[in-house]
Amino acid sequence: MKNYLVACLVICLMSAGCSNTDDGKQSKTALLKATDPSPIELVDNPETDSFGHAIKKELAKKKELYDVAVIQNKEKTLVVYKVKHLQRFKMKKIEKNMENYLEEKYPDEDFILSSDYKIFLETVRLKEKMEKHSLSNEEADKKFKEIIELQKEKT
Repeated sequence: MKNYLVACLVICLMSAGCSNTDDGKQSKTALLKATDPSPIELVDNPETDSFGHAIKKELAKKKELYDVAVIQNKEKTLVVYKVKHLQRFKMKKIEKNMENYLEEKYPDEDFILSSDYKIFLETVRLKEKMEKHSLSNEEADKKFKEIIELQKEKT
């Protein structure tokens, strides 16, 4: 009986310790379903229907993808996407096609592409923090650079 109570206590503590206390609604389900985050623009004067929105709209039409997030600052544009499950066998081909498409359509832009779920999750969290106004533009730009460094570590 004592062992049973100890086991129950350990399970309860472990499940409480593993729970996510983040207030973000999208980040909790970002890895499980499509969250469709709007593009983040870390530029001085973001426009309503801008470059990031155009990229997101174009890439969302691709049948291999089911979620796309775009972050743009003054120098770089990070495009993070999730590939449908059965399409993951063609990941290299999909990434190469997307890279060629973006470079051809926007030759002056510096793109960083990622299909990594961790990068996608960090992107969604950055978007949520910016919507809550808990980050200034400078802090958001710093976080963006951290996400890019994380992406470079993965490759």
